[in-house]
Amino acid sequence: MIDLIGKRFKFFAFSVVLLLLCIIALATSGLKMGIDFSSGSLLSLSFNQEVAIEDVRQELANLGHGKAIVQVTGEGDFLIRTFAMDTGEKASLEVALETRFGEMAELSFENVEPVIARQTANNAIIAVVAASIGIMLYITWAFRRMPRPFRYGTCAIAALVHDVVVVVGLFAILGIPLNLEVNLMFITGVLAVIGYSVNDTVIVFDRIRENRLNHPNADFAGIVNKSLVETLTRSLNTGLTTVLVILALLLFIGSTIENFSIAMFIGVVTGIYSSIFTASALLVVWERREWKRLLPWVKD
Repeated sequence: MIDLIGKRFKFFAFSVVLLLLCIIALATSGLKMGIDFSSGSLLSLSFNQEVAIEDVRQELANLGHGKAIVQVTGEGDFLIRTFAMDTGEKASLEVALETRFGEMAELSFENVEPVIARQTANNAIIAVVAASIGIMLYITWAFRRMPRPFRYGTCAIAALVHDVVVVVGLFAILGIPLNLEVNLMFITGVLAVIGYSVNDTVIVFDRIRENRLNHPNADFAGIVNKSLVETLTRSLNTGLTTVLVILALLLFIGSTIENFSIAMFIGVVTGIYSSIFTASALLVVWERREWKRLLPWVKD
């Protein structure tokens, strides 16, 4: 049998290095805020003829507004959100669009502040904290038949935090060469990663619970390792199929959900890793009281 738990401190060392790189990237480069989180202009237009939204996005990109957010209302009008434009820039944009798509009418134009996006981001942070507490309490209750069930909830949250930091940190690192910006789709991706990470961890924990209840006197590290090996194929197969779907979204849907797809791709990969090599390994460290080996500054 593969001894995954026996190599737990090597995996912890890899996680620490990865987390440090992500934290350093966030502290030095930070995240590049997209148009959702900056002041901008909101232009509402109505074309006299049918126009495809992708054609409008492409034309805006040709005009230097590649990051513009384009939406279509129920009435068929176009809402275009760009970085802040003055009256002259707006007039030039409208002339170019009218030349490309024919007659149109300006319904409204206003400069807006990123209040809604910031409120959404703040609400997302609050939701993550509240969800983390709820997840920890629920897992603790679900594993109440196990000795010290609180550990399961705590280790699941530790893996969740690991995944979120890696996703955000790698996004900051990739943001430089790929010119990635944080927008609401990225936040949606991070929230989706949280759900995936917890789901994968709970499946592994559930097998640990089953094996320990069936073999109450067996060595806990051996039980955890047996459970990991038994669920390894399932975790890899599920992760692979999910990654393939995400790659399809990234390749064929395009820039509309690019940030969501990239965040999900990173999150799925790191979620598989953390459920196997972080959450479960932490249970063994806690059981054996190996904190001093994991955290040298901690007293026994």
